[in-house]
Amino acid sequence: MEFNCVHFLQNKTILVTGATGFLAKVFVEKILRVQPNVNKLYLVVRASDNDAATKRLRTEAFEKDLFKVLRESLGDEKFNTLLSEKVVPVAGDIAMDHLGMKDSKLRERMQKEIDIVVNVAATTNFDERYDVGLGINTFGALNVLNFAKKCVKAQLLLHVSTAYVCGEKPGLLPENPFVMEEIRNENGLQLDINRERELMKQRLKELNEQDCSEEDITRAMKELGMERAKLHGWPNTYVFTKSMGEMLLGNYKENLPLVIIRPTMITSTLLEPFPGWIEGLRTVDSVIIAYGKGVLKCFLVDVNSVCDMIPVDMVANAMITAAATHAGGSKVHMVYQVGSSRQNPITYGEIREILFSYFTKNSLRSRNGSLITVSKMKLIPTMALFSLYMTIRYKLPLQLLKLVDIIYPSRKGDKYKNKNRKIGMVMRLVKLYEPYVLFKGIFDDRNTKNLCANQKGEDNQNSENLKFDFDPKIIKWRDYLINVHIPGLITHVLKK
Repeated sequence: MEFNCVHFLQNKTILVTGATGFLAKVFVEKILRVQPNVNKLYLVVRASDNDAATKRLRTEAFEKDLFKVLRESLGDEKFNTLLSEKVVPVAGDIAMDHLGMKDSKLRERMQKEIDIVVNVAATTNFDERYDVGLGINTFGALNVLNFAKKCVKAQLLLHVSTAYVCGEKPGLLPENPFVMEEIRNENGLQLDINRERELMKQRLKELNEQDCSEEDITRAMKELGMERAKLHGWPNTYVFTKSMGEMLLGNYKENLPLVIIRPTMITSTLLEPFPGWIEGLRTVDSVIIAYGKGVLKCFLVDVNSVCDMIPVDMVANAMITAAATHAGGSKVHMVYQVGSSRQNPITYGEIREILFSYFTKNSLRSRNGSLITVSKMKLIPTMALFSLYMTIRYKLPLQLLKLVDIIYPSRKGDKYKNKNRKIGMVMRLVKLYEPYVLFKGIFDDRNTKNLCANQKGEDNQNSENLKFDFDPKIIKWRDYLINVHIPGLITHVLKK
């Protein structure tokens, strides 16, 4: 299958949405590196026109360190030739009909050529504005499907979702597609996606009629998203809108083969194109960096809960293998949960020990250049205990500080306001992360395991068979976190 994946990509024309995103870039780099004879990659990004899309892709993708292995192996001239011959930047917006493409001739050409459609576009803020989340994660997915159905040669729609569409369910969570008609909340309320869109539009209209500021509209739309998500049994707007996107795809796919990839928390590259590449602070990473900087002394988390992480290059490998396996298949509607909790779990307690060990030996420096000393992070297992801890440890002393500010007004209350703001920020973060750090589910990955076994099985003697490996059992967590992931964060995110 290793050979088949490379062979499968040859002469294929692939559309990728959300092409400047973290996962999409790794996916695109992998294809260009292992199969330069791919026919064409149409990369859709939000931009005013195709020239602006070209510029954006160059600065946000091809000039990044991620592409240095490919650039160095080809040399600058051949690398630029490869991009100009194989990559077609497309200005678009999946929240709009026809993917927001203004150039109808380009659109018609694409619909004649495209073999595979890959939707990686998403808005990943947990508390995203409801209109934005619905526009991209829900109806954006449907727009991509409608576009794919107009592609005369289309063999597959590969849609990237998230494993956390399951909500907050405990236990073993199966790789099942959603059936829209079965979605009811605990009170028996049936989910109606079109009604959700109408509710959102009505609220937006009211806010505009009241002449609200953009800031107030954003706040109200974020609150509406969280409210609707919780009403229907999801913890936040992101996973709720992603779930509805999956439902629409399943409902309207007709005969188009559909594969849904549900990754867990995506981390830095394990192996390819080199270990440790990452962009931005992703989920658990903000906690790692805050701890290393000495800012985070305690966190709401159950030491025995499993932290389900998966390196980004493994997700890209699973995407390519799934596409090669199912393209052109009849009545395909497969779900692959790509994670580590079932086959190679690591707990938050184990991560705490690894972080303490790393930052004790490799201290970060403060702004004044002094080494930052870390203590072992206090992990608190319930929200009630965490709130109590914060009250005793921080809020009560803060009240005394406020009293001092009243008695001695010359202090101007800056210290109090500053500390109060930081505590507020911590509590908001904790409430947002609560469904994940106290998560009791384990993601079943039997579909993914079978896919991986098939991929390895056909060419087991070939040392190249790791080229598309996504078996989580090969990850040695301590070694990966200490020698790959945390140094990668420091190099590529903190830029040190």
